[in-house]
Amino acid sequence: MNNPPPFAGLRVLELASVLAGPQVGQFFAELGAEVLKVESPAGDVTRTWKTTAETQVSVAADALVSAYFSASNWGKKSLVLDLATPVGQAALHRLAVSADIVLASYKPGDAEKLRADYVTLSLANPRLVYGHLTGYGPDNTRAGYDAVLQAEAGFMYLNAAGPGQPPQKMPVAMVDLLAAHQLKEGLLTALFQRERTGRGALVQVSLLDSALSALANQASTYLVTGHDPQPLGSGHPSIVPYGTVYQAADGRQLVLAVGSDGQFRQLCGALHQPDWASDNRFATNAARVAHRAELEVLLTQRIAAVAGDALLAELERRAVPAGAVRSVGEALRQASAQAMLLPAVAGAGAGLRTVAFRSPAWAAVHQLSAPPGLGSANDSGFSTQSATESETRAVLPCVPPVL
Repeated sequence: MNNPPPFAGLRVLELASVLAGPQVGQFFAELGAEVLKVESPAGDVTRTWKTTAETQVSVAADALVSAYFSASNWGKKSLVLDLATPVGQAALHRLAVSADIVLASYKPGDAEKLRADYVTLSLANPRLVYGHLTGYGPDNTRAGYDAVLQAEAGFMYLNAAGPGQPPQKMPVAMVDLLAAHQLKEGLLTALFQRERTGRGALVQVSLLDSALSALANQASTYLVTGHDPQPLGSGHPSIVPYGTVYQAADGRQLVLAVGSDGQFRQLCGALHQPDWASDNRFATNAARVAHRAELEVLLTQRIAAVAGDALLAELERRAVPAGAVRSVGEALRQASAQAMLLPAVAGAGAGLRTVAFRSPAWAAVHQLSAPPGLGSANDSGFSTQSATESETRAVLPCVPPVL
């Protein structure tokens, strides 16, 4: 396969920091785009977010980028510009003339103060697609933070061991990641529209809207019934057994995802309890939901008496969805996970892809440059001067949409 990656030749200016915006930047880099991360003199704050484990490693930890920064910044160059100064703003404007996409995560009003907003940058480049992330939308200047949004959007309430138990935050910045996916979808939509109209667009994504959109069946339960969904630990409100963690005799923890009555009959066979499948309390999913507590007690006791790995093998043979509870390291060491890993390079350990889809229509980007050091593009003599006439891509005239 010799086809270039789909975004080869696309130019992205990343003014965003932390996680959501940089995730989008790495997405484009993995698919062949040229991504220039524009940082303040202090740099992206996540460069300093190191865990205790990182600071205790025997190598020179200070020389390595943080794992958090590494999660979202492969394949980019870093350029330091002080956008609070006329010089920095002028340099950004020159770069924006030949850019396809700008990624920003300023609070509403801040981009305008820095002359880094869509209206300003698109004056010289009408084809510019500008993605703007905010916490609560373009009319609310409140800063958005993932943990706060998880609380305010209902996720922490639902993510408790049960009614009356303490709410818990999810262990990754889930709202940031949801917003990143929304922004990618919006930018791809705008790029598609640009092919039809010749004009770019402003794409606005908020953390709050992204979180609310992901409530899915939990939101519709409230909207349909008027009753608030209640926390069930890792259980499912309308499917049983689904998501509950069981511990087998050998200590193996596992989960079931039994989505049909046929799968439940196969589960009963694997557990040598065929009578459960014909018990009126459990014969149908509706009955199992109604008698959740009784069934969970029986499953907990029975699974605690058998070998976990042997049970998982038998469930796989019977096509019953089930899996072992794995640590992050165990998950990443699986053979099936290797295609998602980025090989280690000098200055960084291995990395994780943001792109989880593949196609035979283009070549995969197997080797990305390491997450960049702060200002590495400045150090390498990167120029912010306007491109030469031969290098500047023509700005296409606006044309009516093709209907």
